[in-house]
Amino acid sequence: MLHMFYRRKIILALLQQMGGTIEKIVFQKLLFLLVRQQQVPAYDFIPYKYGCFSYSATADVTAMSKKGLLADNDTCIVSNDKKDYFKELQITDQKHLLEIKKLYGGMSANALMRHTYLNYPYWAINSIKASDILTEEQLQKVHTNRPKDNRTILFTIGYEGISLEEYLNRLIRNDVKVLVDVRNNPVSMKYGFSGSQLKRYCGSLNIQYLHFPEVGIRSEQRQELKTQKDYDELFEIYKKSNLTKTIPSQEKIYQLLQQHQRIALTCFEANICQCHRKHLAEAIQSLPGFAYDTKHI
Repeated sequence: MLHMFYRRKIILALLQQMGGTIEKIVFQKLLFLLVRQQQVPAYDFIPYKYGCFSYSATADVTAMSKKGLLADNDTCIVSNDKKDYFKELQITDQKHLLEIKKLYGGMSANALMRHTYLNYPYWAINSIKASDILTEEQLQKVHTNRPKDNRTILFTIGYEGISLEEYLNRLIRNDVKVLVDVRNNPVSMKYGFSGSQLKRYCGSLNIQYLHFPEVGIRSEQRQELKTQKDYDELFEIYKKSNLTKTIPSQEKIYQLLQQHQRIALTCFEANICQCHRKHLAEAIQSLPGFAYDTKHI
């Protein structure tokens, strides 16, 4: 059998401990509570319509259902695999899982939602159920955890080295309204970051996604980048050959900033000094009347 990701073993062990079948909402809440115990969480979560939710865990469930390890229907996840995955977990994760089962294994979906909303209110900010299961005072605590900032800021963000959920949380925590994809070709081998996927995931969180391919750098120009000097030479060419010709696009992005106050330019690189978005941001900053902060997140 091919090597299985450790994080998927955690899902299968959780299913195993819960008798082989878990409601989808219950699954997300139990997995959230479990990984909160880990020093390095196996999954990250976003605040979604029923509270904490992991797109990556859902993608793993889909992948495992295609392999026949489990069945994934509209409401439940059912294990088809009789292998003892609990034994394959690290001792600390075995202890965490048994503790989660003991404390929360008997709770209903509503009880688990209420518990997570009260103890982790940030993850309830987009919940469509919060007003039904929380008191006015408890609901107010959730509302105060919603990031809100009226300052106009031009952000930039790279997705290298972080999960889809961590990336989306950075947008939410900075109250970003519009994500501006500045890749020439918005295709990624990394889960969640191809343009159509990113548009869908941002849309689910009320963040508008727009793509400006013309301000990107073609992939063939990026092949031999080994040192900072290589990057700097590429960016000198980019500034002369691209930024001088795409001023109308830069002005459109500037107008989006003025209209929505908080927008983020996005590309791949984590290091802003190795990404063209730094120079694009500087070009926008130099447009007439620009008087706002720029922040790399």
